[in-house]
Amino acid sequence: MTRPDGPPPAAEPIPLDLPVDGTTLRALRFGTGPRTAVAAHGISASAMSFSAVARHLPADWSLYAVDLRGRGGSSAASGPYGIDRHAADLVTAARTWGGGGPVVLTGHSMGAYAALRAAAREPALFDRLLLVDGGLPTPLPASADPDAVLAAGLGPALARLSTTYGSDEAYVDFFRAHPALGPHWNEHIEAYVRYDLTGPEGARRSRAQETAVRQDGRELLTSAASFGEDLAGLDVPALLLHAPLGLLGEAPGMLPPALVDHWAGAAPHLSAEFVPDCNHYTVLLGEPARTVAERLVAPPGRT
Repeated sequence: MTRPDGPPPAAEPIPLDLPVDGTTLRALRFGTGPRTAVAAHGISASAMSFSAVARHLPADWSLYAVDLRGRGGSSAASGPYGIDRHAADLVTAARTWGGGGPVVLTGHSMGAYAALRAAAREPALFDRLLLVDGGLPTPLPASADPDAVLAAGLGPALARLSTTYGSDEAYVDFFRAHPALGPHWNEHIEAYVRYDLTGPEGARRSRAQETAVRQDGRELLTSAASFGEDLAGLDVPALLLHAPLGLLGEAPGMLPPALVDHWAGAAPHLSAEFVPDCNHYTVLLGEPARTVAERLVAPPGRT
Protein backbone atom coordinates (compact mmCIF):
# COMPACT_ATOMS: atom_id res chain seq x y z
CA MET A 1 0.00 0.00 0.00
CA THR A 2 3.01 2.30 0.27
CA ARG A 3 4.75 3.83 -2.74
CA PRO A 4 6.72 1.17 -4.67
CA ASP A 5 10.03 2.97 -4.16
CA GLY A 6 9.44 3.35 -0.42
CA PRO A 7 8.20 6.33 1.59
CA PRO A 8 9.43 9.81 0.74
CA PRO A 9 11.44 11.91 3.19
CA ALA A 10 9.31 13.09 6.10
CA ALA A 11 7.53 16.33 5.27
CA GLU A 12 6.61 19.03 7.73
CA PRO A 13 2.92 18.79 8.68
CA ILE A 14 0.60 21.69 7.99
CA PRO A 15 -0.84 23.20 11.22
CA LEU A 16 -4.56 23.91 11.14
CA ASP A 17 -7.09 25.42 13.53
CA LEU A 18 -10.26 23.50 14.29
CA PRO A 19 -13.11 25.50 15.86
CA VAL A 20 -15.04 23.21 18.19
CA ASP A 21 -17.62 23.70 20.89
CA GLY A 22 -16.26 26.29 23.31
CA THR A 23 -12.72 26.60 21.99
CA THR A 24 -10.28 26.07 19.11
CA LEU A 25 -8.04 23.05 18.70
CA ARG A 26 -4.83 22.60 16.76
CA ALA A 27 -4.53 19.80 14.21
CA LEU A 28 -1.69 18.68 11.97
CA ARG A 29 -2.35 17.77 8.36
CA PHE A 30 0.02 15.19 6.92
CA GLY A 31 -0.23 14.85 3.14
CA THR A 32 -2.36 16.71 0.61
CA GLY A 33 -4.40 13.98 -1.06
CA PRO A 34 -8.21 13.99 -1.36
CA ARG A 35 -8.85 10.84 0.70
CA THR A 36 -9.24 11.60 4.40
CA ALA A 37 -8.29 10.00 7.70
CA VAL A 38 -8.72 11.56 11.15
CA ALA A 39 -6.50 10.47 14.04
CA ALA A 40 -6.52 10.77 17.85
CA HIS A 41 -3.42 10.31 20.02
CA GLY A 42 -2.75 8.85 23.46
CA ILE A 43 -3.36 10.25 26.91
CA SER A 44 -0.24 12.41 27.30
CA ALA A 45 0.80 12.48 23.64
CA SER A 46 0.10 14.75 20.68
CA ALA A 47 -0.80 14.79 17.00
CA MET A 48 2.89 14.39 16.13
CA SER A 49 2.71 10.77 17.26
CA PHE A 50 1.24 9.99 13.83
CA SER A 51 4.16 11.32 11.78
CA ALA A 52 5.66 7.88 11.10
CA VAL A 53 2.28 6.48 10.02
CA ALA A 54 1.69 9.44 7.73
CA ARG A 55 5.06 8.94 6.05
CA HIS A 56 3.87 5.56 4.77
CA LEU A 57 0.51 6.71 3.39
CA PRO A 58 -0.09 6.78 -0.37
CA ALA A 59 0.04 10.18 -2.08
CA ASP A 60 -3.74 10.41 -2.48
CA TRP A 61 -4.31 10.52 1.30
CA SER A 62 -4.38 13.25 3.93
CA LEU A 63 -4.16 12.43 7.62
CA TYR A 64 -5.61 15.02 10.00
CA ALA A 65 -4.19 14.33 13.46
CA VAL A 66 -5.94 16.33 16.18
CA ASP A 67 -4.20 17.68 19.27
CA LEU A 68 -6.84 16.73 21.83
CA ARG A 69 -7.88 19.25 24.47
CA GLY A 70 -5.11 19.89 26.97
CA ARG A 71 -2.33 18.48 24.78
CA GLY A 72 0.09 19.70 22.11
CA GLY A 73 -1.06 22.77 20.26
CA SER A 74 -4.43 22.47 22.03
CA SER A 75 -2.80 22.73 25.46
CA ALA A 76 -4.65 25.93 26.30
CA ALA A 77 -8.00 24.72 24.96
CA SER A 78 -10.71 24.81 27.56
CA GLY A 79 -12.24 21.75 29.19
CA PRO A 80 -14.14 19.89 30.25
CA TYR A 81 -12.14 16.91 29.08
CA GLY A 82 -13.33 13.32 28.93
CA ILE A 83 -14.00 10.73 26.22
CA ASP A 84 -17.37 12.19 25.18
CA ARG A 85 -15.78 15.61 24.64
CA HIS A 86 -12.84 14.21 22.66
CA ALA A 87 -15.20 12.09 20.56
CA ALA A 88 -17.35 15.13 19.75
CA ASP A 89 -14.20 17.00 18.66
CA LEU A 90 -13.24 14.12 16.35
CA VAL A 91 -16.72 14.23 14.82
CA THR A 92 -16.24 17.94 14.18
CA ALA A 93 -12.89 17.24 12.53
CA ALA A 94 -14.45 14.61 10.26
CA ARG A 95 -17.23 16.99 9.24
CA THR A 96 -14.78 19.83 8.69
CA TRP A 97 -12.22 17.98 6.59
CA GLY A 98 -14.10 14.96 5.27
CA GLY A 99 -15.12 16.59 2.01
CA GLY A 100 -18.64 15.23 2.29
CA GLY A 101 -17.52 11.61 2.05
CA PRO A 102 -16.88 8.85 4.59
CA VAL A 103 -13.72 9.31 6.67
CA VAL A 104 -11.39 6.65 8.05
CA LEU A 105 -10.98 7.14 11.78
CA THR A 106 -8.09 5.92 13.91
CA GLY A 107 -6.91 6.31 17.47
CA HIS A 108 -3.98 5.13 19.57
CA SER A 109 -4.23 4.21 23.25
CA MET A 110 -6.65 6.69 24.86
CA GLY A 111 -7.34 8.07 21.40
CA ALA A 112 -8.69 4.65 20.42
CA TYR A 113 -11.43 5.01 23.05
CA ALA A 114 -12.32 8.49 21.79
CA ALA A 115 -12.35 7.22 18.19
CA LEU A 116 -14.54 4.27 19.20
CA ARG A 117 -17.00 6.61 20.90
CA ALA A 118 -17.10 8.91 17.86
CA ALA A 119 -17.75 6.02 15.46
CA ALA A 120 -20.42 4.59 17.76
CA ARG A 121 -22.24 7.92 18.01
CA GLU A 122 -21.94 9.01 14.34
CA PRO A 123 -21.46 5.87 12.23
CA ALA A 124 -22.60 7.49 8.97
CA LEU A 125 -19.55 9.76 9.05
CA PHE A 126 -16.99 6.97 9.04
CA ASP A 127 -16.02 4.36 6.49
CA ARG A 128 -14.09 2.26 8.98
CA LEU A 129 -12.30 2.40 12.33
CA LEU A 130 -8.71 1.44 13.17
CA LEU A 131 -7.92 0.99 16.87
CA VAL A 132 -4.22 0.89 17.76
CA ASP A 133 -3.41 -0.76 21.11
CA GLY A 134 -6.50 0.61 22.80
CA GLY A 135 -10.28 0.77 22.73
CA LEU A 136 -11.13 -2.40 24.66
CA PRO A 137 -12.86 -2.27 28.06
CA THR A 138 -10.53 -3.12 30.93
CA PRO A 139 -12.78 -3.51 33.98
CA LEU A 140 -11.47 -2.14 37.27
CA PRO A 141 -11.90 -4.43 40.29
CA ALA A 142 -14.57 -3.12 42.64
CA SER A 143 -12.08 -2.84 45.50
CA ALA A 144 -9.51 -0.87 43.49
CA ASP A 145 -8.88 2.84 43.99
CA PRO A 146 -8.93 4.45 40.51
CA ASP A 147 -6.49 7.18 41.51
CA ALA A 148 -4.01 4.66 42.92
CA VAL A 149 -4.27 2.50 39.78
CA LEU A 150 -3.77 5.57 37.61
CA ALA A 151 -0.71 6.65 39.58
CA ALA A 152 0.78 3.16 39.31
CA GLY A 153 0.19 2.92 35.58
CA LEU A 154 1.10 6.46 34.57
CA GLY A 155 3.59 7.32 37.28
CA PRO A 156 6.51 8.33 35.01
CA ALA A 157 4.23 10.22 32.63
CA LEU A 158 2.55 12.13 35.44
CA ALA A 159 5.92 13.00 36.95
CA ARG A 160 7.07 14.37 33.60
CA LEU A 161 4.05 16.67 33.39
CA SER A 162 4.92 18.35 36.68
CA THR A 163 8.66 18.67 35.98
CA THR A 164 10.58 21.48 34.32
CA TYR A 165 13.76 20.93 32.33
CA GLY A 166 16.73 23.23 31.94
CA SER A 167 16.90 22.85 28.16
CA ASP A 168 15.28 21.15 25.19
CA GLU A 169 18.13 18.64 25.17
CA ALA A 170 17.46 17.72 28.79
CA TYR A 171 13.86 16.92 27.86
CA VAL A 172 14.99 14.86 24.87
CA ASP A 173 17.46 13.01 27.09
CA PHE A 174 14.62 12.12 29.47
CA PHE A 175 12.87 10.32 26.62
CA ARG A 176 16.10 8.76 25.31
CA ALA A 177 16.38 7.04 28.69
CA HIS A 178 12.85 5.62 28.42
CA PRO A 179 13.10 1.82 28.08
CA ALA A 180 10.32 1.64 25.49
CA LEU A 181 11.68 4.48 23.32
CA GLY A 182 15.44 4.86 23.75
CA PRO A 183 16.45 1.55 22.13
CA HIS A 184 14.28 2.39 19.11
CA TRP A 185 15.15 6.08 18.74
CA ASN A 186 14.48 7.59 15.30
CA GLU A 187 13.58 10.90 13.68
CA HIS A 188 9.87 10.44 14.36
CA ILE A 189 10.33 9.87 18.09
CA GLU A 190 12.59 12.91 18.31
CA ALA A 191 10.13 15.11 16.36
CA TYR A 192 7.33 13.88 18.63
CA VAL A 193 9.32 14.75 21.77
CA ARG A 194 10.39 18.20 20.56
CA TYR A 195 6.84 19.08 19.46
CA ASP A 196 5.71 18.56 23.05
CA LEU A 197 7.97 21.27 24.50
CA THR A 198 6.84 24.64 25.80
CA GLY A 199 7.81 27.14 28.49
CA PRO A 200 10.58 29.72 28.92
CA GLU A 201 14.27 29.03 28.51
CA GLY A 202 15.58 27.22 31.55
CA ALA A 203 12.14 25.94 32.55
CA ARG A 204 10.96 23.87 29.62
CA ARG A 205 8.10 21.45 30.17
CA SER A 206 5.54 19.25 28.46
CA ARG A 207 2.58 20.90 26.78
CA ALA A 208 0.25 18.19 28.12
CA GLN A 209 -1.86 19.43 31.00
CA GLU A 210 -1.78 17.24 34.10
CA THR A 211 -5.41 18.04 34.91
CA ALA A 212 -6.54 16.74 31.52
CA VAL A 213 -4.43 13.60 31.77
CA ARG A 214 -5.69 12.77 35.25
CA GLN A 215 -9.35 13.39 34.37
CA ASP A 216 -9.19 11.33 31.20
CA GLY A 217 -7.17 8.56 32.84
CA ARG A 218 -9.66 8.19 35.65
CA GLU A 219 -12.53 7.96 33.15
CA LEU A 220 -10.76 5.24 31.20
CA LEU A 221 -10.51 3.20 34.39
CA THR A 222 -14.10 3.68 35.53
CA SER A 223 -16.04 3.52 32.24
CA ALA A 224 -15.38 0.00 30.99
CA ALA A 225 -19.09 -0.76 30.71
CA SER A 226 -19.72 2.17 28.38
CA PHE A 227 -16.85 1.14 26.09
CA GLY A 228 -18.28 -2.37 25.96
CA GLU A 229 -21.62 -0.92 24.89
CA ASP A 230 -19.88 1.08 22.17
CA LEU A 231 -18.19 -2.05 20.82
CA ALA A 232 -21.27 -4.24 21.00
CA GLY A 233 -23.38 -1.67 19.15
CA LEU A 234 -20.73 -0.55 16.68
CA ASP A 235 -22.04 -0.38 13.10
CA VAL A 236 -18.71 0.47 11.45
CA PRO A 237 -16.10 -2.10 10.33
CA ALA A 238 -13.30 -1.98 12.90
CA LEU A 239 -9.83 -3.47 13.19
CA LEU A 240 -7.74 -3.59 16.36
CA LEU A 241 -3.95 -3.69 16.06
CA HIS A 242 -2.35 -4.78 19.33
CA ALA A 243 1.26 -4.91 20.50
CA PRO A 244 2.96 -7.63 22.58
CA LEU A 245 4.85 -5.21 24.84
CA GLY A 246 3.61 -2.44 27.12
CA LEU A 247 4.43 1.01 28.43
CA LEU A 248 7.95 0.11 29.54
CA GLY A 249 8.78 -2.04 26.54
CA GLU A 250 8.21 -5.28 28.44
CA ALA A 251 5.57 -7.99 28.45
CA PRO A 252 2.70 -8.09 28.99
CA GLY A 253 1.15 -5.73 26.49
CA MET A 254 -1.60 -3.24 27.27
CA LEU A 255 -4.33 -5.58 26.01
CA PRO A 256 -4.20 -9.17 27.31
CA PRO A 257 -4.72 -11.82 24.59
CA ALA A 258 -7.79 -13.20 26.38
CA LEU A 259 -9.39 -9.74 26.36
CA VAL A 260 -8.62 -9.29 22.66
CA ASP A 261 -10.05 -12.72 21.82
CA HIS A 262 -13.19 -12.03 23.83
CA TRP A 263 -14.03 -8.77 22.11
CA ALA A 264 -13.05 -9.97 18.66
CA GLY A 265 -15.73 -12.61 19.15
CA ALA A 266 -18.28 -10.52 21.03
CA ALA A 267 -18.30 -7.33 18.92
CA PRO A 268 -19.83 -8.21 15.54
CA HIS A 269 -17.88 -5.65 13.50
CA LEU A 270 -14.49 -5.96 15.25
CA SER A 271 -11.52 -8.01 14.12
CA ALA A 272 -8.04 -8.06 15.64
CA GLU A 273 -4.48 -8.39 14.40
CA PHE A 274 -1.35 -8.98 16.45
CA VAL A 275 1.60 -6.75 15.46
CA PRO A 276 4.88 -8.47 16.44
CA ASP A 277 8.14 -6.95 17.64
CA CYS A 278 6.82 -3.67 19.06
CA ASN A 279 5.64 -2.00 22.23
CA HIS A 280 2.80 0.37 23.03
CA TYR A 281 4.71 3.31 21.54
CA THR A 282 6.75 1.81 18.72
CA VAL A 283 3.66 0.28 17.11
CA LEU A 284 3.00 3.88 16.05
CA LEU A 285 6.47 5.48 16.04
CA GLY A 286 8.68 2.61 14.88
CA GLU A 287 8.86 0.24 11.93
CA PRO A 288 5.33 -1.14 12.53
CA ALA A 289 4.00 2.30 11.52
CA ARG A 290 4.10 0.88 7.99
CA THR A 291 1.60 -1.79 9.02
CA VAL A 292 -0.63 0.81 10.69
CA ALA A 293 -0.62 2.89 7.51
CA GLU A 294 -1.41 -0.11 5.32
CA ARG A 295 -4.34 -1.14 7.49
CA LEU A 296 -5.57 2.45 7.64
CA VAL A 297 -6.00 2.75 3.87
CA ALA A 298 -7.05 -0.82 3.07
CA PRO A 299 -10.76 -1.72 3.05
CA PRO A 300 -11.63 -4.69 5.29
CA GLY A 301 -10.51 -8.00 3.79
CA ARG A 302 -7.93 -6.34 1.50
CA THR A 303 -4.89 -6.00 3.79
